[in-house]
Amino acid sequence: MLQTAERGASTSKNGPHEKYLEAFRIMLQTRIFEEKLASLYRGGLITGGVYIGRGQEAVSVACGIFLQEGDVFAPLIRDQAGRSAFGEPLVDVARTYLGSRSGPMRGRDGNIHRGCPKTGQLAMISHLGAMVSVVVGKLLAKRMKGEKGFVGLTTIGEGGMQTGATHEGMNIAAVERVPLVMVATNNHYAYSTPNDRQFACADLVDRAKGYGYEGSSVDGTDLAQCLEVIGAAVQRARAGRPPQLVVASTLRLAGHGEHDDASYVSDDIRREPFAQDSLQLAEQLILEQELMDREALQQMRAELAAEVDEAVATAQQEDTPVGSEEDWCAVATRSLVDQPALAE
Repeated sequence: MLQTAERGASTSKNGPHEKYLEAFRIMLQTRIFEEKLASLYRGGLITGGVYIGRGQEAVSVACGIFLQEGDVFAPLIRDQAGRSAFGEPLVDVARTYLGSRSGPMRGRDGNIHRGCPKTGQLAMISHLGAMVSVVVGKLLAKRMKGEKGFVGLTTIGEGGMQTGATHEGMNIAAVERVPLVMVATNNHYAYSTPNDRQFACADLVDRAKGYGYEGSSVDGTDLAQCLEVIGAAVQRARAGRPPQLVVASTLRLAGHGEHDDASYVSDDIRREPFAQDSLQLAEQLILEQELMDREALQQMRAELAAEVDEAVATAQQEDTPVGSEEDWCAVATRSLVDQPALAE
């Protein structure tokens, strides 16, 4: 089954999705936070790369906002909005980027490989398809334990869709009919490789039928559409339907990382409808439909900026790891090594 949403189709006479303002707030917080991270990176205060989700926030927030306790979420490098919607504390993100030993990764393992398996958020192994099979395995384990009503969602870029790991993960998910939602964001460049050098099919969503999935397309710049389409995919998976593939069209409005100037993106591409800024479009709709006025939006922005500053300030005041004093066991805490039952 192929479902395609047209721009604005999800905005009914009754207004946008009930979660619209909640999702917008998370998008705005993410934008402010990632601008702060980029500034810290340029100032030499962050070790490693910084990969921001500018332009992808609407897709990302919709991936996290419909998940529940007991669900599995495997976000990738541009999914801060989804992580926040799923409940990741902002201070833990700041701690990870700034190397605090009080953070979830204890100041090690890079800033993008963080997670919290206890709450269902898996730590990223790779953004090139590795997380698909990991989520499938987690869903099979939950089924074997007799759990009910759960779903698993992972995101991927269109570049990662071309890898063998993705094929294997998608295939076994369909064969075992696990409640998987896979959201592929086509931001039109796999690093610097354009779509026409990545795949030859007309649209990636056409692959859904071949794998035994139900497929949907969505305008990734339209928050209302993203909430409706991705929310519906999560609902179908939870109800026992086949695995779901949602393909969102958008453009990465920054380089691959803060080290990349994105000079390979042509001016023609930047003028395409999918190159619009999802945050600006959402704010415009809020004002047009009088969901909030400009003063309220300004107040929201100020409150969120204060939250971001507080999180960063907290992480900056905390100690970084001391190699000679660290417990280098392979799991999160020594108690899990000595008492493995606590990890169950």
